[in-house]
Amino acid sequence: MATKPRTPTIPLTEIEHAAFCRPEDELPAKSLAEEIAINVRWQKIPPEYLRFSPEELDQRIHDVRQKLGTDVTILGHHYQREEIIKYADFQGDSFLLSQEAASRTEASYIVFCGVHFMAETACILCAPHQKVILPNITAGCSMADMAPMEDVDDAWEDLQDVLGDHGGIIPVTYMNSIAGIKALCGRNNGAVCTSSNAPAVLKWAFERAQRVLFLPDQHLGRNTALKLGIPLDEMVVWNPFKRLGGNTPEQLRHAKMVLWQGHCSVHTRFTPGQVQSARDRYPDINVVVHPECPMETLEVADMNGSTEFIRKTINEAPAGSQWAVGTEISLVNRLALQNPDKTIFCLDPVSCPCSTMYRIHPAYLLWVLEGLAAGEVNNQITVPEQMRQEANVALERMLALR
Repeated sequence: MATKPRTPTIPLTEIEHAAFCRPEDELPAKSLAEEIAINVRWQKIPPEYLRFSPEELDQRIHDVRQKLGTDVTILGHHYQREEIIKYADFQGDSFLLSQEAASRTEASYIVFCGVHFMAETACILCAPHQKVILPNITAGCSMADMAPMEDVDDAWEDLQDVLGDHGGIIPVTYMNSIAGIKALCGRNNGAVCTSSNAPAVLKWAFERAQRVLFLPDQHLGRNTALKLGIPLDEMVVWNPFKRLGGNTPEQLRHAKMVLWQGHCSVHTRFTPGQVQSARDRYPDINVVVHPECPMETLEVADMNGSTEFIRKTINEAPAGSQWAVGTEISLVNRLALQNPDKTIFCLDPVSCPCSTMYRIHPAYLLWVLEGLAAGEVNNQITVPEQMRQEANVALERMLALR
């Protein structure tokens, strides 16, 4: 048996997730020297970049972008801070941005203002001549870090041993995962999914096997399975620190969904109590949350959906409508700015930006851009060729289902 009992560990990105939390909604622009005092991991860059004021950074980024022209495309994820998103040529969720990168074949360099797994996905989809750059190499993802490759390989080996002659199992991974897991899905008849097409991907998977191993977010997996009518008693959680994930062979054979024990540090902050508090203050409130939130929160919300769903729903809502939103604060604040005729606020009274997304400070963006102007490529993200090919198979299967 590959999975053995061991002492649980917590990814450092999970420990650091509350580092930037504060009681006010606004997240003011600061120099990197001020922000670097916060006790999280920061990539070291030349000290002169630490001292630039927000105004100086703005001017220098503008100047170097003029110099680089169309040879560089900057992508900004929806969860990026305002001081970054304003420089983005395109903004969107992780997969839309990766597709955009692949379509911009005239750009030799893709600067991905997001987190590590997103830059990996862009690298998988981009043309061979394109180089993908992550401005701050410490911008990881706690959810992705909860499914390290060694643990997933061990789990997959055990699941094959237990279920191989009992209807089998297909791996499905959420986009928010490392390239190695996408590759595992590609070579084992599985697929990747996004939060918007997870139901379609699961339906596709169940046409091919009796069970699905869903990685790495248990909440998106559970919420999607419930939407498809799969009861809770046909789902089990795989704890990588316990033998057989903490399950018996009989429990695994009875299950339709094997949910990896992972979660999003941002979305698990949203609770039914916060929903009730919003309703107490605003009787006509509409509550919309992301499906990475716990099941109990979705049950009391009015609607749930992907980042793009949340944006579209609020942007198209009538003037005067009221919205309590369960997703990352930078996006919620941006929606409020873009819709001044509506009341829009975050469900969580404490503003907690994604601590890894928030590490893409303008000083890091300037550093990589000025490096390119000087002929230096800093923080290039690469994926081994075989892994890239296998991961691309899983991504292509997903695209066929959109």
